[in-house]
Amino acid sequence: MFSFYFNIGLIYLLVGFAVALISYFAFKKMVLGNFLGALVIALIGSYLGGVLEFVFKDLINFLSNLNNSVNIFPPLFTSIILMWIFTKVSEKYK
Repeated sequence: MFSFYFNIGLIYLLVGFAVALISYFAFKKMVLGNFLGALVIALIGSYLGGVLEFVFKDLINFLSNLNNSVNIFPPLFTSIILMWIFTKVSEKYK
């Protein structure tokens, strides 16, 4: 049972890391804290998306699953949305 939850947490971690990498290096979005700030916000968004997926599981059940255990779209979308909000807030302070 531990490995099941460990795999879910690891996938959310990788999704958040990938969103931070893409946002900071590919799109050249400058945020507070540079890459570390982007990484923290993307990880929070990824795990928040996982929680929202658990709460609204019936509503988003039609989304595809990764390895029949993890729905990857909610953490991905939430992480992207939080990174977008964070870059908009960071632009005001630069």
